[in-house]
Amino acid sequence: MKLAKSAGFCFGVKRAVETVYEQIEKQKISDKKLPIYTYGPIIHNEQVVKDLEEKGVQVLNGREELEGLEEGIVVIRSHGIGREICRIIEEKGLICVDATCPFVKRIHNIVERESALGKQILIIGNPGHPEVEGIRGWCNSPAITVESEEEMENLEVEKGQDICVVSQTTFNYNKFQELVEILKKNGYNGSVVNTICNATEERQTEAKEIASEADVMIVIGGAHSSNTRKLYEICSKECAQTCFIQSLADLELELPKSVRLVGITAGASTPNNIIREVQSYVRNEF
Repeated sequence: MKLAKSAGFCFGVKRAVETVYEQIEKQKISDKKLPIYTYGPIIHNEQVVKDLEEKGVQVLNGREELEGLEEGIVVIRSHGIGREICRIIEEKGLICVDATCPFVKRIHNIVERESALGKQILIIGNPGHPEVEGIRGWCNSPAITVESEEEMENLEVEKGQDICVVSQTTFNYNKFQELVEILKKNGYNGSVVNTICNATEERQTEAKEIASEADVMIVIGGAHSSNTRKLYEICSKECAQTCFIQSLADLELELPKSVRLVGITAGASTPNNIIREVQSYVRNEF
């Protein structure tokens, strides 16, 4: 069995989760106890979100629910939010605790600055992902989001227009490079900023290496976790028997005697205790 060293919580997720638990502890000793909310699930992991709910933390599922609040503490998850959501929190007099990942915050600063200079912002990533929605929210003009070769080939931007390219922090690094090559091949000018975080690159590279050696590969992470899905895609190309699970309860795996190596990796929002459970099970079975 081989467990990826980079498996589990990344810096940004760990910081965001710890921030919520710190707020819970602060409210226990506060004279005026305020309700705690997270803008969207703090991470894409059902077990963690459920534990926080049991401790009184409520999830706000969008702008409408935020606008309905009268008081409280709103924790911003690592994915970040757009400028308009920040404005609403401020206008309503809510306490904002910003746990946006610094790597994501850097992208906000880049797109705000470059769009103010008149550049067309091109985001490589999943248009429906909260991180991408937050990035778009800091652009001074409408951004374009691309996640496939077909979309990049059919890009509708005037050839003379300056472009600034950024990426969702958890995007597949190799795919990012491929899409940038298409952009250059089609004669577009602009600056390309690789904003995929180092932890993502390291996690993807290590997962690919382990999967290429393994007979069976296990990828652990939340069903809605973008970075975990990308790990699964990468591993599936290297190892035919790759399974994607949220926890040990999802693992239906019979290991034949011919299996030499089982590889394990996990997404950035997977708690260590879940990884350890799967690791222990595989060790006992194999």
